[in-house]
Amino acid sequence: MFQHCAFLGSGAMATGLSVILGQKGVNVSIWSRSEEQAKAMRDERENKRQLPGITIPDNVSITSDIDEALKDADICVAAVPTQFLRDALTKVAPALKDGRPMVSVVKGLENGTLMRPSQVVSDVLDQRSVVAIGGPSHAEEFARGLPASVVAAGGDAQLTRDVQELFNTDRFRVYTNIDIVGVELAGALKNVIAIAAGICDGLGYGDNAKSALVARGLVEITRFGTRLGAEPNTFYGLAGIGDLITTCISPYGRNRGVGERLGKGETLSEILETMHGVAEGVATTKSVHELALEHEIEMPITEEVYNVLFADKSPVEATDSLMMRPPKDE
Repeated sequence: MFQHCAFLGSGAMATGLSVILGQKGVNVSIWSRSEEQAKAMRDERENKRQLPGITIPDNVSITSDIDEALKDADICVAAVPTQFLRDALTKVAPALKDGRPMVSVVKGLENGTLMRPSQVVSDVLDQRSVVAIGGPSHAEEFARGLPASVVAAGGDAQLTRDVQELFNTDRFRVYTNIDIVGVELAGALKNVIAIAAGICDGLGYGDNAKSALVARGLVEITRFGTRLGAEPNTFYGLAGIGDLITTCISPYGRNRGVGERLGKGETLSEILETMHGVAEGVATTKSVHELALEHEIEMPITEEVYNVLFADKSPVEATDSLMMRPPKDE
């Protein structure tokens, strides 16, 4: 069993999971790129910017010194946005030459390389065992002790079970899965569909339209994932439909929030300049769109989200394009 866990990143997910581990008696260190953020969290024992009202246990240390964060850790958790992951790992690489296992809670696809988070980890830190955690898991809820269930996926069965044991509690249930490809792709694509769901909300299209969008979005995610080597059943589990539902309906969902504001008429630049945190789905839409074109995968919802985000198509026009597609069998 792991005795000390280091988190690379100090956002809501890193803070929330550190609270779970700290309450279990596991020693935890959080590495923040910002000394100002690290000091505020140390002094206040709280992440007031992203997880206000949640007390960080005393056995969780917070630092901007990567060597200090990693010196006693026997497992590390990557918890930074996808598009910053490579840069963060490059910074910590000198301190991680010993092959310690990694856990990824990152949900996206890297622009340019089109890599999944676990692939970025292996690319920067050389080949090592990686476990990806996915599923419906807004830190705003589970950090307060509300029940949640997630799935840990990886090719190393023993490590995956060890990660399951590390994070599992009576309020945070962890399942295992060997399909890390499917779990990571589900976590990336659900954010794209969540932007579309938010657009539905912003335009006031109602429950019928949103339910249909989520259902057809799952079809799209499954079609994409299986073409890239994932197992179909993964998309009907926690990482797939479970996370998709939460992301598309929750007020905590940043991607849904971006879509809602787009539907109400704001521009993408206005939204990104004023929001707290990162909406992974915006950058991931580019990667998914590029991969869909490369592999000739039909992705009508993703295509219209891409057009709204990056091709100046209005949300109403995008909706019309989806609704006016030729009729077909389900």
